[in-house]
Amino acid sequence: MPILRQLGLVSRSRASANLTARGAGTRHTSIFGQGNPSPRPVGLSCYHASKTVLAPLPPAVNPASPLRPPGLEPIAISTASDSAPAPPKSWILSRLPAAWVPYAELIRIDKPAGTYYLFFPTLFSTLMAAPMATPMADPGSVVGTSFLFFAGALIMRGAGCTINDLWDRNLDPHVARTRLRPIARGAVTPFHGLVFTGAQLLTGLAVLLQFPASCFFYAVPSLILVAGYPLAKRVTYYPQFVLGLTFSWGAIMGFPALGVDVLSNSSALAAMGLLYSSNVAWTVLYDMIYAHMDIKDDAKAGIKSIALKHDTQTKQVLSGLAAIQIGLLAGAGVAAGAGPAFFIGSCGGAAVTLGLMIKRVSLKSVKDCWWWFVNGCWITGGAIAAGLAIDYGVRYMGEDRTRTAEDT
Repeated sequence: MPILRQLGLVSRSRASANLTARGAGTRHTSIFGQGNPSPRPVGLSCYHASKTVLAPLPPAVNPASPLRPPGLEPIAISTASDSAPAPPKSWILSRLPAAWVPYAELIRIDKPAGTYYLFFPTLFSTLMAAPMATPMADPGSVVGTSFLFFAGALIMRGAGCTINDLWDRNLDPHVARTRLRPIARGAVTPFHGLVFTGAQLLTGLAVLLQFPASCFFYAVPSLILVAGYPLAKRVTYYPQFVLGLTFSWGAIMGFPALGVDVLSNSSALAAMGLLYSSNVAWTVLYDMIYAHMDIKDDAKAGIKSIALKHDTQTKQVLSGLAAIQIGLLAGAGVAAGAGPAFFIGSCGGAAVTLGLMIKRVSLKSVKDCWWWFVNGCWITGGAIAAGLAIDYGVRYMGEDRTRTAEDT
């Protein structure tokens, strides 16, 4: 036995390793019996972990040497950690073909909150722009435009996530929440990630071409922000502001989508700018809560965030952001000529829901931060959208009655 150890064929430390003998065509997952045990390979006998692995092997020979005896195959030592861990599958991922799963994970198909957060600004701007169009946009146009925006949000959010994962492929393995992302764990190569990104951008372009031609020129600059956001977290503690500029871009798009020329309509331009700024503040607010889920890992990995910079003053910062968001939202309503339904429903609803979230969220609890992040888009976003929708409905019916009276 000492001679075998000196020759490097057997060692006590390898007693618990998995042994594979190609000649027998079998593989042991573990001598402790994890997994499904395989028949014992010919010529190998394994004992308990405290024992020595005995292998009646011939004298050591260089495997590449032509002097190696015929039929002698080298022993391969492997462990369970050799293969990349697979992430837990949600119900939607479990129903997809196995080859599709990593790409579905890349676009976060099982985590749609980001898509909703990208969609809501487009819905806000569509509802705010509708009464400002000449003639006023009819409900069918508003609904159809909103469906197109949702399709665009779904596609572009996926593209943004893929770009983010490509940039962060060397950072994600160091953060518990992101270490099993497809590129980080090796399920998708960077090259295939780039190809997939190109396919998504082409699909997004196909959706964009369904809008009026002017929308193309408003939309293209947002791609710079989409590509640049992942870099911001490397150079500043405020990458959430860059994310806000990116995710809020839809607050601009509703106006040209409904034919409102903001360059010749100062009221529409003011409403669009204030609505966009309000959404930037909202994005920074909810993503600051989201960033608290990774605050410990981010500090270790050198990833910067506003949550890390203002860890001890987070709720004060959140309160300030909420006040800014509501003030800018109210200003947008004034510029757009909105009525009481907007100020009570949208502004009042946002104030109540944001105040409730800021008061109740436990920033030290990952589970609580996640709950408020996921549900906050519907609670606050839904309140703002409802107020805008009611205001549009009231104004549309009022104009319809006026038009009917003029016709008679």
